[in-house]
Amino acid sequence: MRLLPIVAVIASTLALSAHAAEADKAAAPVEIKTIHCGHLIDTEAGKLLGESTIVIEGTRIKEVRHGKAEVAGAKSIDLPTSTCLPGLIDSHVHLTMEFSPTTYSDKFRLNTADFAIRSTVYAKRTLDAGFTTVRNLADFDNDSIALRNAINAGVVPGPRIFTAGKAIGSTGGHADPTDGFRADLAGDPGPKDGIINSPEDAWKAVRQHYKDGADAIKIMPSGGVLDESTSVDNAQMTIEEIKAVVTAAHDYGFTVAAHAHGAEGIRRAILGGVDSIEHGTYMDDADMKLMKEHGTWLVPTIIAGKTAEEQAKIPGRYPPQVAAKALLVGPIIQATAGKAYKAGVKIAFGTDAAVYPHGRNAKEFVYMVEAGMPPMFVIQAATTHAAQLLKKEKDLGSIAPGKFADVIAVEGNPLDDVALLQKVGFVMKAGVVYK
Repeated sequence: MRLLPIVAVIASTLALSAHAAEADKAAAPVEIKTIHCGHLIDTEAGKLLGESTIVIEGTRIKEVRHGKAEVAGAKSIDLPTSTCLPGLIDSHVHLTMEFSPTTYSDKFRLNTADFAIRSTVYAKRTLDAGFTTVRNLADFDNDSIALRNAINAGVVPGPRIFTAGKAIGSTGGHADPTDGFRADLAGDPGPKDGIINSPEDAWKAVRQHYKDGADAIKIMPSGGVLDESTSVDNAQMTIEEIKAVVTAAHDYGFTVAAHAHGAEGIRRAILGGVDSIEHGTYMDDADMKLMKEHGTWLVPTIIAGKTAEEQAKIPGRYPPQVAAKALLVGPIIQATAGKAYKAGVKIAFGTDAAVYPHGRNAKEFVYMVEAGMPPMFVIQAATTHAAQLLKKEKDLGSIAPGKFADVIAVEGNPLDDVALLQKVGFVMKAGVVYK
């Protein structure tokens, strides 16, 4: 009985401490920063502005002023010879892995913890390259969810992550984690592993993703390049399965990205209601027409196709069936992206990072311009367009009042030479300078 007064005193003390901490927090002034830019790219208007000042309050942009404006009490960052633009968004990365000569044996030798630790290095490289936000489209053990949480908690530096966790596909398809395994190891992965074979399985898989804490859904309705099967373009999910995934996903507030190289897989994905087509290598005119009708985004990932083609020419780099598929996709993917742009398909920037070394994401800008897209368009693809695809346009994609203070800068004018985006010299994410 004597414990009750003691417990009451402790509870009262804790409550007072909590109130005091809240009062201190409320009383602490929000830090004001200004960034003075030689030029600024207005991605919403599609214009290059002259000398500009970005006023930042805490994690958000308060205002953008013309010229070099002084703000009393603000910490000033001067970038007089640089062009400022919003933090870039890569809509298709895999931060928990990176292809190497040992990739196909690593999954038998490395633990989830090994991949998770390496992912912190890949995340830092990505952020240093100017990509302050990414959409992580598939891992093997939900390690990207743990990486996202660690970054959000400030434990490790990295981009803002929206992750799909494990991919969803069919038995033996591009998402099957045991493709190429011997029979006694292959087993029969199911919805908990992202492998479905019916609309009912699709609902279970999506609900499992919700339980796991994913932010988006990735499906595999066609074959792929780097799995150990033989087809890159065969259809691997039915329309009914895709519709079930999309219906369930949209119920839970998820967007759905569809890895698809083959024309039939692309067609089924569009009709099934997905939000984006990833890669789109063998997309035909009918697919492009459907995409425009349905408002479906294309994320081209040209750099992944070109890198895979280059690597396939190195003897022993890939298994023979993988090399054969890479040699088919590499020469086509860039031309398809250019054709889709001319047809008026909506395009968001994405690279399939991990197929090439992390941190080199901006090479995709060069390939997109070579495909016939204007420099301003490709920058918008990685800012305003990508923000729309992620449904985060209220927070990301432009330097404007109320949005996160994600700002990068390069020397010179990337509209004259888009390759300058491979040399980002300044990186701020949510008001914090990382580079």
